[in-house]
Amino acid sequence: MSQYSDFNLAGLIGNRALRQPEFPVLTVENGANSPLQTRTYAQLWRNGHSMAWGLSQLGLKPGDCFALLMPNHAEFVDAMLAAAITGTVFVPIDPRARGDKLAFFLNNARCKGVIAADYALDNLLAVREQLQQPIWIVALATDDGTADTAEQSLAYAEVFASDTREHPLVALNDASPMQLIFTSGTTGDPKGIVMTHRRYCETALITDRVFGYRADDRPYSGLSLTHANAQLVTLGAALALGMACVLSRKFSKSRLWDICRTYGCTSFTLLGGMTTAVYAEPTRPDDRDNPVRFVVSAGMPQAIWSNFERRFDVQILEFYGAAEGGLTIKPIGVGPTGSIGKPAPNLRHRIVDENGNDCAPGQPGELLFQPVDGSPYKVEYFANPEASAKKCANGWLHMGDVVLADADGWLFFQYRKGSGIRRNGDFINSTFIEKAIAECPQVDDVYVYGIPASNGVPGEKDVVAAVVPKDAANFDAQQIFRACRQQLEANFVPSLLQVLAQIPKTASEKPQERFLLEALNNDTASVHREAR
Repeated sequence: MSQYSDFNLAGLIGNRALRQPEFPVLTVENGANSPLQTRTYAQLWRNGHSMAWGLSQLGLKPGDCFALLMPNHAEFVDAMLAAAITGTVFVPIDPRARGDKLAFFLNNARCKGVIAADYALDNLLAVREQLQQPIWIVALATDDGTADTAEQSLAYAEVFASDTREHPLVALNDASPMQLIFTSGTTGDPKGIVMTHRRYCETALITDRVFGYRADDRPYSGLSLTHANAQLVTLGAALALGMACVLSRKFSKSRLWDICRTYGCTSFTLLGGMTTAVYAEPTRPDDRDNPVRFVVSAGMPQAIWSNFERRFDVQILEFYGAAEGGLTIKPIGVGPTGSIGKPAPNLRHRIVDENGNDCAPGQPGELLFQPVDGSPYKVEYFANPEASAKKCANGWLHMGDVVLADADGWLFFQYRKGSGIRRNGDFINSTFIEKAIAECPQVDDVYVYGIPASNGVPGEKDVVAAVVPKDAANFDAQQIFRACRQQLEANFVPSLLQVLAQIPKTASEKPQERFLLEALNNDTASVHREAR
């Protein structure tokens, strides 16, 4: 039974609310001390329409933007649907954003209002005077919130009060914008990617073919819905395919397996830095006692890939992609370990050197994508035509990542352009260093990056290992150096060991090198060199 188009988020959920109204498609957990949030398709449909009336009463019109300053709450998904019903555009923002960065997001997207979790309100109110236009603020009360801002915001429960009427569905074409989702800003100011309804829904509808989901799968993610991975690989797949997904308010490496056992999750998503953190957890007798059959990974380090599969009795499905597009897949058990796979069937690719010439197998270069029919790739950055044109120069999507292909066409990720580590003439694979350090019992988390070499050689870098100890008071940096010296070739031993309380990460658990560099320069007492 279908009444609406499946290529509009409101239509996709509306069709499933007609077919499976009481199916519990979403569960959001926040630990044992917080109540579970659940949504059936029917509840999403009702809540979306109630919120749609509220958005209309707040003055939003089709095409207007509003921000969601919260991670994984069921209300986030209600708001996604409300935006689709009203033809408005939601802008997900990491609730940890503050100061100039938060003001930049809101100004750049021209947001007319913000729905914020109460624990993010103080940061939002602090930048209100920096905004280029007045905004309304609706505060969502949570079990984590402490801010008393009743006089400066509207109460969520009052603005989006239950309304049994259905809000009229704004007539949208497939190319209408659904959301603006910001890039991480690793190479400059973040850019708002215009994600259309068709792109989101079409991608969600093929996740069974891309990732091998079955009807009885229960996918899990601790990644934030402010990131495209959680939105599409877990939530979008569940909404489109009728799977019961589970989300956590925030990622916890120590609770990961217990969450999967509690809710019967058969798969979960990991991004590169998360994998090493999970692997660094102490081994447990029940590591293999879990319902997970496969892990959807983006960035599984080759150095720990096989050990990870054996230790937890899971299989790895590796993929590579970006919110702008481009996709490679390495199916379970197919292709060489460590590969990011081959391009999806609807794409063709090139690997090019700095002069735009095609690279031979084994030669690293930037990865480009184009539709298999040869039509130009199109990406739209909101209000930034220059960046949009540069991203798709000559009709090819420029990924900004350096890869190489083997003789059989399997691709291997090398590094982000501008961030590779070359030392004494050799390219350093940081995953082998991270594996050696993660296996040290005193280490809780690790991330390896490069800084300009102290010898001044152009293009060369010194290796820095940022480490979070389990017991800071009794941590011995020299033990880590000794372990590296025993397990790694000399060129891979870190130049510096940077000891931190935590590694700064984005909403997608990507380590933020600019903050690590800042700490490296400002807190010299936490930086150690090998005693030799």
